[in-house]
Amino acid sequence: MHLLQSGVDLAVIALWLGHESIATTHGYLQADLQMKEQALNRLQEPDTPLVRFTPSDDLLAFLDHL
Repeated sequence: MHLLQSGVDLAVIALWLGHESIATTHGYLQADLQMKEQALNRLQEPDTPLVRFTPSDDLLAFLDHL
């Protein structure tokens, strides 16, 4: 976990630990809640407005007949 938190690439850690697949090492990413929290704190609100899809009457009629 210290290597991961220090910024060492996951593939390098997998090699050092002798893991056959990087998928085995991926569990360490899932376990590190502190890193997840830091990543979420760096997120910013999008600049684009959120638009909800509204289907047309024709599309709804088509779907009703399926």
